[in-house]
Amino acid sequence: MKAVLALSLVLLCLLPTHARAAEVDITAPSAILMEKSTGEVLFEQDAHAVYEPASVTKVMTLLLVMEAIDAGTLCWDDVITASPYACSMGGSQIWLKEGEQLTVSEMVKAVAVASANDCAVALAEAVSGSETAFVQRMNERAKELGMESTVFCNCTGLPAEGHVSSAYDIALMSRELILNHPQLREYTTIWMDTLRDGQFQLTNTNRLIYSYPGATGLKTGSTDTALYCLSATAERDGMELIAVVMHAATPSDRFDSAAALLNYGFANYSLTQVYPEQVLPPISVLLGEQDTVQPVLDHDCTILTHQSQSAAVTTQVHLPEEVSAPVEEGQKLGEMIVYLDGEEHERVDLVASTGVARLTVWGIFQQLLDTLLFLPTHA
Repeated sequence: MKAVLALSLVLLCLLPTHARAAEVDITAPSAILMEKSTGEVLFEQDAHAVYEPASVTKVMTLLLVMEAIDAGTLCWDDVITASPYACSMGGSQIWLKEGEQLTVSEMVKAVAVASANDCAVALAEAVSGSETAFVQRMNERAKELGMESTVFCNCTGLPAEGHVSSAYDIALMSRELILNHPQLREYTTIWMDTLRDGQFQLTNTNRLIYSYPGATGLKTGSTDTALYCLSATAERDGMELIAVVMHAATPSDRFDSAAALLNYGFANYSLTQVYPEQVLPPISVLLGEQDTVQPVLDHDCTILTHQSQSAAVTTQVHLPEEVSAPVEEGQKLGEMIVYLDGEEHERVDLVASTGVARLTVWGIFQQLLDTLLFLPTHA
């Protein structure tokens, strides 16, 4: 008996950290915890099970709105006129009146804080001309993000047959939103605010914004059939986590489960910024208007480690002694290999910090002449 118990303990210790369901006490049947910068899953429990996402759907709605703003097809100060269709949504709303005008910024605030269905549809119409066209783009974007369990039938999350997603898929689109559109945090962190010149009160449907230290968002959802859902984000010490909870029985269950997931992540994981172990040397440029070009990291490199590990992070740099002009800014020159406990973890390109043009024929001649003039003489 003792031998069996000992073997069980050993096997438990060998399980991947995110597979140890007992380490996180949650009541929701489906959940996932993901780190933003790496996309690594820290914990999951039936994360691919398909459920109705309710208003967590609006994470994708907000993502497409933010992408339209980035593309310049929509601006924060643009004024949107409420259509009869947008005003007919029901459910959570700010009671738009037909013909009422609000800016994109005001409608995004209403969606992010109060989960306003009428504003979600008005924004969808502003981006794509109709909710139908917008929903088509939602499904296209879902496929691009690898959301294999998701089908959107509307942009609000109101009950509709076949409108489904999973905790894993919601984590994917939540990560895309907060990773590439940090400006939205100005709205998702609002606890209380107003619209219509202070005449309409908004209170965030996500109570973690008020109660959980470091909370940054993101979106709640609930219907009679979806029960209670949540995509909760929070940041501490430069690490932002995404906790998704699906089909919780009560509002408290979803918030408590999300908080437990976030607590587990912050207590057990940390990010390490990785840099080359030595200063990167400049590289000689043959026939360039400048003699050298400086290599730099193509992007920041961070490694997620469990705090129980004594992870040894080392790097190895591969760079040529010289390159030929022309050199384009951002051109790959070499790479940095990152090792974690002696095992290769990832490779990061080393690129040219600036461009270097090639010398003209006259420039080459002048360089040769200068070389000849400064050759040492021998008695």
